[in-house]
Amino acid sequence: MQLHTDSIYLRPLREQDAAELLELRMSNQNFLAPFEPIRPASFLTLEGQQQQVAQAILDFENGTGFAFGVFLSEKDEMIGRVALSNVVHGVWQNATLGYFMDQSCNGRGYTTAAVGLVLQYAFTKAKLHRVQAGVMPRNLGSIRVLEKNGFRYEGLSLRYLQIYGTWEDHNMYAITTEDWQK
Repeated sequence: MQLHTDSIYLRPLREQDAAELLELRMSNQNFLAPFEPIRPASFLTLEGQQQQVAQAILDFENGTGFAFGVFLSEKDEMIGRVALSNVVHGVWQNATLGYFMDQSCNGRGYTTAAVGLVLQYAFTKAKLHRVQAGVMPRNLGSIRVLEKNGFRYEGLSLRYLQIYGTWEDHNMYAITTEDWQK
């Protein structure tokens, strides 16, 4: 399965993606650090990324998460990851959106396009009703990505996540299938 625009495509992560995902994370370690939790040293190893991918595959099979690699169509090269995690079915039909993009690809619309594609998947294939995302107020680029995709601001969650060793406030954004269809 692939979701695509002219410039990028998304596909579920595969076992053979672990090395490329590790390379992407290693080359963007300093860029991503201020926006992510502190992880154990084992995370940035091939085995650590193999475990991440294995869990993503299992979550996809169980319908509890949908992680996709983001690839440049022209080069067939992984440039990021976008995921719907914490998927809950039943009366809530909700997921949490997370993503990262190679620093060299920022400002080109790839993240906005990748989020748009994953929303298409969320509301058509996964049959979710709502997707939410938390973003630190200083992360203006990520806020723009969400707003361009129709997310609405819902409020501020104080000390929401421990990011880079500090409990960080997050702006909460959400979109429902009704919003997305407009």
